[in-house]
Amino acid sequence: MAASVTPIIYGSLGANGWYVTNITINWVIEPLPYEQSVGCDARTIATDTTDTAITCEVWWPDQTHIAVTKHFKRDATPPTVNPVPGRPPDANGWYNRALTVTFSGTDATSQIASCTQATYAGPDSPNTSVSGSCSDKAGNQTAASYALKYDATPPTVTSFRVAPGNRKAKLDWNVKDASSIQFVRTPGLKAAAQSVVFSGQGSTKGFTDRKLHPGRQYQYSLKATDVAANQSAKALAFLARGALLFPAPSAQVTKAPLLVWAPKRGATYYNVILTRGRRVLSAWPVQARLQVPRAWKYRGHRYKLRPGTYSWFVWPGYGSLSAGRYGKMLGGSTFKFGGSG
Repeated sequence: MAASVTPIIYGSLGANGWYVTNITINWVIEPLPYEQSVGCDARTIATDTTDTAITCEVWWPDQTHIAVTKHFKRDATPPTVNPVPGRPPDANGWYNRALTVTFSGTDATSQIASCTQATYAGPDSPNTSVSGSCSDKAGNQTAASYALKYDATPPTVTSFRVAPGNRKAKLDWNVKDASSIQFVRTPGLKAAAQSVVFSGQGSTKGFTDRKLHPGRQYQYSLKATDVAANQSAKALAFLARGALLFPAPSAQVTKAPLLVWAPKRGATYYNVILTRGRRVLSAWPVQARLQVPRAWKYRGHRYKLRPGTYSWFVWPGYGSLSAGRYGKMLGGSTFKFGGSG
């Protein structure tokens, strides 16, 4: 029988020749008996190693000599994994657009073979995560995750309205999921091209912009921002008015208009003059409004609304109508009825 020295190995083999558990090596020596052996006792490798050599050497009485050496690599320790986000949070700890997370690993023995990469792009959540892993060359794998807050949805502007007043504008709005509100006016304050005229919390309701110039066109741009810095914008144009509120200056109307102006404190009545080239109507309403009729009689002449441009003027009256005590004219404006005049 030919002499032989054969290793019997116990352990779990991973990838690339690496063992990922303890390794126990026994030796089978044939034939028996033999004269002498060195290093042939059972041995267990219980620590990670990049190269441990084990040799069993045997001599027989007939002078036969065999030495067998086996090399072992053991890595039973999974790699350490660190998630690396592609950028810091966009605002206040929140991400508002797709985020790529790269997973980086270290391994002291077999070294890193590969790591994964993951991208998160929704759904919105205040508590979510991105998962990934790294594998070493022995086949050990470690999973990790990166916790994040994600919101890519801008606030919703459900309504936005500008109501005219006497040299002022009242802004009303309704916005969902906004942390702050800002209004930019064009033209701005003190001859500036643009100015921020209001900044407030998202829950703020209503703002009145004052000291406007009657007849000037303004634009209000609403910017709603949420905690993740998502923004929604909406703009409205507005023609500033003085004490005469409706119709707007030079407005085109297709039916007999209701004239409305700002009340004057202390006034007991008003005098309203309507002209179309010449005076065609004078009235004394006690409220700050006058419904223009489709047809009327003034100073013995009959009139009716015809296509053209009309001008109207309002004065406040004090005391009794017969006293004829008037204050300074509140203002004048125009409207166009039907076609152009």
